[in-house]
Amino acid sequence: MHKTSAGPLALAYGVLIVYASLYPFDGWRVQGLAPWAFLASPWPQWWTGFDMAANVAGYAPLGFLIALARLRRDPAAGGSGGAMVVSLVAAGTLSFSLEALQTFLPSRVPSNLDLGLNLAGTVLGALLASGLERLGLLQRWSRFRRRWFVDEARGALVLLALWPAGLLFPAPLPLGLGQVLERTQLALAEWLEYTPFIDWLPVREPLQQPLGQGTELVAVALGLLVPCLLAFSIMGALRGRLALMLLLLAAGLAASALSAALSFGPANAWAWLSLSVQLGLAGGLALAVLAVWLPRRGCVALLLPVLVLHLALLNQAPANAYYSLTLQAWEQGRFIRFNGLAQWIGWCWPYAALAYGLLRLSRGDARPRIGA
Repeated sequence: MHKTSAGPLALAYGVLIVYASLYPFDGWRVQGLAPWAFLASPWPQWWTGFDMAANVAGYAPLGFLIALARLRRDPAAGGSGGAMVVSLVAAGTLSFSLEALQTFLPSRVPSNLDLGLNLAGTVLGALLASGLERLGLLQRWSRFRRRWFVDEARGALVLLALWPAGLLFPAPLPLGLGQVLERTQLALAEWLEYTPFIDWLPVREPLQQPLGQGTELVAVALGLLVPCLLAFSIMGALRGRLALMLLLLAAGLAASALSAALSFGPANAWAWLSLSVQLGLAGGLALAVLAVWLPRRGCVALLLPVLVLHLALLNQAPANAYYSLTLQAWEQGRFIRFNGLAQWIGWCWPYAALAYGLLRLSRGDARPRIGA
């Protein structure tokens, strides 16, 4: 049995699928239909290639992660066939349950076609995991992970894998995850409306002045430094840290460009890369280079104040015209389901990283496998 990050990733991805499938969680009602009645319904008359591809692609990572977790934890228990069965049962049960629950949502329509496409995506993902196992790539990853990362690296690896996904949701500042203060206040005001507690809610005036270029530069630099410190906290080799630092920079640039391209088209993929952002990325890279010589526990200790400072700066950033237009394009366009997935990752990621850092500091450091 091997420790693997695939299990926690599969669980996190499953939660996001639930959110995407049941959004906006409003207007629940009973229509007098059995939740499983959609199975005997004719196939929907109106569908698009994008919707079909989205249903397949949405469940392919889940099938891959479930099969991968099965193969990594107990390779001898049924092999690839056992992993395929586990993936189909788990993902199929989830897909059927969500389609059945959509019967009670006025904005969603359960579909047997969606269920079939979800199962097809699960099979494709599980086949990919099985193929990697047959080629011996999973064993190579196991050896690579044992050599370069500490024993208890699963939490950080999961966070690092989710970081680019959070960047796909348009942010007010590049690499800025966790701007929740204004939306939290609005949500609390809505929940407490018509109650005596509404008078206790502190009112924050909407910010009008944009951040200065210097503040934006610092915020972008810290946004890159945060995942680098998180990565350095689970590995000790200098060359490994440098390689992972460059990989994170490339992933951040690619995710931000893809977000802009999805919203405004490929021609605007790099419109967000202003001079201050470029300088911020260079500054963050320079700070990360200095941090590669820190011990792992020192990286965790530094991660916490850097995260807090980054969140403080980010939550002082007002909504600018570009950001507002981007949100409108995402929330009203064809990416509305995917928008919810990336949005929640972007909101929760830095706070999950804070919790992880506090837990690491309270439990001590793991022993290294190789020296720097």
